[in-house]
Amino acid sequence: MKTFSTIADFKKIVGKDLPAGNWYTVSQQMINDFANATLDKQWIHVDQNRAEKESPFKSTIAHGFMSVAMISKLLEDVFTIKSLKMGLNYGLNKVRFPNPVPVNSEIRIHTNVQEIEDIENKGIKVTFFCTIEIKNAAKPACVAEFIAALYE
Repeated sequence: MKTFSTIADFKKIVGKDLPAGNWYTVSQQMINDFANATLDKQWIHVDQNRAEKESPFKSTIAHGFMSVAMISKLLEDVFTIKSLKMGLNYGLNKVRFPNPVPVNSEIRIHTNVQEIEDIENKGIKVTFFCTIEIKNAAKPACVAEFIAALYE
């Protein structure tokens, strides 16, 4: 966890990596909850018996968009800005899912702060280059530019 006192301090990290995140186990319950929330209940995600028999992965897998949805939480574990009042998801660029996330896999984030731009209301727009690693996998689960608006 890297701690910054203010947005002005955080701006010095442009072009640099933040610490690697904590490992999180992607459970079947998390996958089911995501399926229920998004109404994407394709068997590859929620039918464990069928996935074991018919899937090339031999288990259920997390939704690709679940990886993206977790970026905000995963970033909370790698840095904090003490003066921050709130943060908002602003958008995504260049999202790819190079590797599926089998149930019970562990994932974590690696991120680099690519750009910081001042915005209205004492805020900044931050572009992070995020890679969501799967423990013991050659390719990541997700690679994306994630953009957040942060306000003091």
